[in-house]
Amino acid sequence: MGKVNIGLRGWRFDEEEVFDEDGDLMPLGTLEPETRDRIVRLSTMMGEPCDACYLIHGDENIQQCNVARIVYGEPLGEVLLCPEHEADFLYWFREEGGKRYAGDTELEDAFHAWFDDGGRAPEGYGGIDHVDTDADDIPAPDPTEELPTLEEELEKLDDEKLDDLGVDLSDLDL
Repeated sequence: MGKVNIGLRGWRFDEEEVFDEDGDLMPLGTLEPETRDRIVRLSTMMGEPCDACYLIHGDENIQQCNVARIVYGEPLGEVLLCPEHEADFLYWFREEGGKRYAGDTELEDAFHAWFDDGGRAPEGYGGIDHVDTDADDIPAPDPTEELPTLEEELEKLDDEKLDDLGVDLSDLDL
């Protein structure tokens, strides 16, 4: 098995770490903490607008924003991008000092400031050539099947597993 993207391109997961033998997403409580955090965060980002588009159009014209297809950065400091603006991010990261924010939640704010200040990749700047291989071999969720909520997943965990999560869940109605 190899590495896969789930939902958005960018964060890659080992297939055997996130999918069971039937190809279903493993229960959240069985995942490594970093993997679990990223998957939970991905579920909140699906369908969100591209950050660059949003900086251009704002709330008043949000319908003109492209839906994000790519994620870079760390959870709670990530940059969401559409394919049109991926080259801008890569240029900033590679050529304008963005690399110093790698692994830091300040990446999002730093990129936003650069982009909002007029920063753009030069015309024809090469991004990343993405190759989708064996896409049919990667299990996809059934769009007609409703995914369990975070609360439903948490209810399945015993108290010891909940303690292992290391997060305060007292605000949730479990």
